[in-house]
Amino acid sequence: MPTAELVLTGAEVRTLDPARPYATALAVRDGLIAAVGDESDVRDWRGPGTEIVDLAGAHLVPGLVDAHSHPVWGLDMATGVDLSAVRDLDGLRDALRGAARIDGWVIGFGLDHNVFGGRPPHRSLVEDVLVGAPAFLRLYDGHSALVSGAALAAAGVTGARSFVQRSEVVCDGDGRPTGHLVEHAAMELVAEVMPRSSYGQRRARLVELLSAMAATGLTAAHVMDLGDLELVGAVAAEGVLPVRLRFAPWCMPGADREALDGLVALQGRRGRHWRVGGVKFFMDGTVEGGTAWLEHADCHGQGTEAFWPDPEAYTAAVRHLHAAGVRTATHAIGDAAVRHVLDTVEGLGDSGRFVHRIEHVETVPDDTLARFARLGVVASMQPPHTAYTRGDHGDEWSRRLGTERAGRAWRIRALREAGAVVALGSDWPIAPYDARGVLATAREPLGAAAAGGGLSGIQALEGCTTHAALAAGEGHESGRIAPGLRADLTAFGLDPVAAPADELAQAPVRLTVTGGHVVHRGD
Repeated sequence: MPTAELVLTGAEVRTLDPARPYATALAVRDGLIAAVGDESDVRDWRGPGTEIVDLAGAHLVPGLVDAHSHPVWGLDMATGVDLSAVRDLDGLRDALRGAARIDGWVIGFGLDHNVFGGRPPHRSLVEDVLVGAPAFLRLYDGHSALVSGAALAAAGVTGARSFVQRSEVVCDGDGRPTGHLVEHAAMELVAEVMPRSSYGQRRARLVELLSAMAATGLTAAHVMDLGDLELVGAVAAEGVLPVRLRFAPWCMPGADREALDGLVALQGRRGRHWRVGGVKFFMDGTVEGGTAWLEHADCHGQGTEAFWPDPEAYTAAVRHLHAAGVRTATHAIGDAAVRHVLDTVEGLGDSGRFVHRIEHVETVPDDTLARFARLGVVASMQPPHTAYTRGDHGDEWSRRLGTERAGRAWRIRALREAGAVVALGSDWPIAPYDARGVLATAREPLGAAAAGGGLSGIQALEGCTTHAALAAGEGHESGRIAPGLRADLTAFGLDPVAAPADELAQAPVRLTVTGGHVVHRGD
């Protein structure tokens, strides 16, 4: 073979390739894996310009993939004061009292629904500590926010609004906005008038974020939005994106044929380490926000409507995109939402197998599990989300659903046992992006999901490699270590399959390689 550009040697290589499950060395050329072998092969691969990296016994696996993330849009979502550590209303008030202003605004993110102790979010709970400042506080689910009266005034919001999608400016009995904005269209009313980081600031933050992601072993992310292709393209043109990005732009209610064809036209746009591939839908919202589409109402009488006011319009849109060869991913958290997406894919026949996926799948009954495997629908799940629930079902998610439905939380193991493809991710900034944490919580889910059990070590690794590749239609080019596949690689200081989950969550990342480029070197 021609001289390799990079040779990794001295490794315990787990390839996930049935043709050669294990190796100790490999060669990389032109961004691809050129050869897989052992130490005796290295002399045949090296040349004057070859970089040789001795991994000294580190455990090398296919590059880890976050199958659901928002690294570009999330730059705006994760702006301001981090409220994720706040546990009660007093803590929230203290955090806001001392929060730095951004052009006069108080902006926060990661606020736990449980902070309100079961009470509806209301601006009166925090208005006094804001001292008249406009404030936008994003709830951790990313589907709702609490804003102050000054923020409502800045946006000209004085009462209820009508939207094409399921969204709400929550109002009291007198028609006055409470400050609780539910779902994207309602939040956007205020987001449009908020301060925004400059292009230079966002660019620097993107590079910093992707480098930090790579330091946890991530080599790629399925981006569930369109992001900012101009920003991404500019960064990619001047250097190497440490994490490969695959974007799926949104298709929202009200999309007509022209809009759908516009989404088709976006497919395949690309640059080095980024591309547009797929379309993202929303079938519902979130349990905590009362907008998950459920087969029976939640404890507040909410959750009986889809995000698309006409669910059949969603089905027609999926059919249109499918006919054009476009893959889809649909946000579906509640049991009714999941069932409708499965029914839609079933209507496509065999051509829909392993082309479409469902994101989140937070609660589903037994009769739904086998349909994922039978229809070839990928389950894309985010194990770190389980940290927002409690084993005693005392959290907002569990209380809204009730004991029976909360007892089927994040049925990740049951879906794998049913034969489904299960891709794993974080949904950053909704949950931490650390790939090691994704692997660890997939094996040992937290809170309400713990009773359902987790994956084995090898199943968790597959969720971030081979199954993630299948979810993106990239099984022929990634997810394994084999000649001709992408040179996306992650090296740990311990075995990610055999090590206990708690140790894996803190495992040293010795090396991360994306497209043949070393993008992270650990100690």
